[in-house]
Amino acid sequence: MNDVKKVVLAYSGGLDTSIILKWLQERYGCEVVTFTADLGQGEELEPARRKAEALGVKEIFIEDVREEFARDFVFPMFRANALYEGEYLLGTSIARPLIARHLVEIAQRTGADAVAHGATGKGNDQVRFELGAYALDPDIRIIAPWREWDLHSREQLLTYAAEHGIPIERKSSNASPYSMDANLLHISFEGNELEVPAIEPDEAMWRWTRSPEAAPDTPRYVELTYRRGDVVAIDGEAVSPATVIERLNTIGGEHGVGRIDIVENRYVGMKSRGCYETPGGTIMLRAHRAIESITLDREAAHLKDELMPRYAHTIYNGYWWSPERLMLQALIDESQRHVNGKVRLKLYKGNVLVVGRSSATDDLFDPATATFEDDRGAYDQKDAEGFIRLNALRLRTAARRGRRFGGPHGQVPGHGDTATTSG
Repeated sequence: MNDVKKVVLAYSGGLDTSIILKWLQERYGCEVVTFTADLGQGEELEPARRKAEALGVKEIFIEDVREEFARDFVFPMFRANALYEGEYLLGTSIARPLIARHLVEIAQRTGADAVAHGATGKGNDQVRFELGAYALDPDIRIIAPWREWDLHSREQLLTYAAEHGIPIERKSSNASPYSMDANLLHISFEGNELEVPAIEPDEAMWRWTRSPEAAPDTPRYVELTYRRGDVVAIDGEAVSPATVIERLNTIGGEHGVGRIDIVENRYVGMKSRGCYETPGGTIMLRAHRAIESITLDREAAHLKDELMPRYAHTIYNGYWWSPERLMLQALIDESQRHVNGKVRLKLYKGNVLVVGRSSATDDLFDPATATFEDDRGAYDQKDAEGFIRLNALRLRTAARRGRRFGGPHGQVPGHGDTATTSG
């Protein structure tokens, strides 16, 4: 193992990564550099520095990447209206390529031979970290301790920690029993009773959102201003990307917005049940589709909807830095040139209702043609007859040849053999 002299570890300061830090020092006899990212998870990060110092780490990187995360990763993803399997807003998935980039950059800066992460061999994150790292540095060496060591239970981890003098933080009585991941965009919960899909989550599990039943009886109105597909102001006040998400998380959480409970298909092949709170992202998705509804051309909007599942799969599976994601992003960003305007929303007991949308410069909604009132001069309704007859041509031709598409065995419902009945 002595070919590895220095390794950069994605380090949270928790039990698992502290054990990994010590294990790397012992197993590889190498120097360890730590990287801790402030992604808006709401935790004090200085304790991670102190723990790393106590374990002999001399190069410690703790970086506030909240604005980078929101601007360069979350916002581009929301321009695509990305949802994995129709529900998941990709809160964990979208953070991993950012961490991978910083690991590689720090490795290059410090002359490290390898990078390491604490993702297990059963999950998606190992794929996301490693595909990202290899895309950015094809020759980087990656160490994944969970795929190498023989510590396969919590008891073994605790024993290792005790034997090596690694401080063990006892869980307080109100600590969560779930495996959790939090960042600016979302918080996730897995494990414990959630491993039984039929069991409803305990109300005490949720951290960011009120239950819809306990949300205020008075709705909250909020107005979002869009420029080129990104939110740039809330209620008329210009705000940064990270602040957009932070404020909408607070507003949405207060009104019970953003909870989901899903069973998803992991890239490695298994099904996994997870619960997520994404209040700000839920609001942003609804509002973005609303502003696109009046500013995007019909076929452009439909093409985006067709491509969205592929884009979402690409992110979920760890291919943020792939050629296909970059190609899709270029197309999506081009579509956003005219996505400018304002959306007014009403938040009420878990619901996000669009109650208004407008664009001073790019509105494609034409009241003169859409009206139910006198539209003479704007739209000639007689034109519809030829339009319909032309589009019916292939259907009428097939019907004349005896082909029927309406029912079983090509029969039009209500025609064909007469069924025999009794009684």
